Amino acid sequence: MTRRINDEGLALIKQWEGFSPQAYLCPAKVWTIGYGSTLGVTEGMRITKAKAEKLLLKDLERFEAAIERLVTVPLNDNQFAALVSWAFNVGDAAVAKSTLIRKLNAGDYDAVPGELARWNKAGGKVLAGLSNRRAAEAGLWAKGEFVASNYIEPESPEKNLTKSRTMTGATVAGIPGAGIAVDGVAEIVTATEKAGAMMDGGSIIKIIVGLVILGGALYAAYARA
Repeated sequence: MTRRINDEGLALIKQWEGFSPQAYLCPAKVWTIGYGSTLGVTEGMRITKAKAEKLLLKDLERFEAAIERLVTVPLNDNQFAALVSWAFNVGDAAVAKSTLIRKLNAGDYDAVPGELARWNKAGGKVLAGLSNRRAAEAGLWAKGEFVASNYIEPESPEKNLTKSRTMTGATVAGIPGAGIAVDGVAEIVTATEKAGAMMDGGSIIKIIVGLVILGGALYAAYARA
């Protein structure tokens, strides 16, 4: 059984196609009626909204089957729906030859939004309506669950924590945003204790020496960050 578009995808198509009870010429100069149906449509035809919705669902079967056949990597429901909407708009023949399908089948899920954005022309001219529709389809695609591509692999929170050896965004010794290494913090604490011991004597020389010790530790820790 052919996979069917989900409710969000169907709503997206209906929104961007709009409903027309009378046949009209779309920007690509194709007679269209209802929710973007074109098969067998001729000038002067009229249709009810209920019949138009049934016709849309019937029309989509071809494009659902095309995406299911052409895409060889897993897709969640929103990703599948976004591609069906795109295919319904540009045609399954164009989809079959597209760079989008080639990149996606190579595992590059992240390339899809950018590739969708390229399909925003009719008659060689960029149309705002098509650009907006591609953006909506890209949004539906991104709304789906994360699927790792060949280039991005999700890491566990534990791994991310062990990889992070700096405390970013700290302000140390008057240097905004300085990142201080964790092992440098221990060094600073030790230096602070030494500096404190020196300054306890109260003489100007001891205070200066203590500040030099502390400043040197701060600089060394910052340089390693």
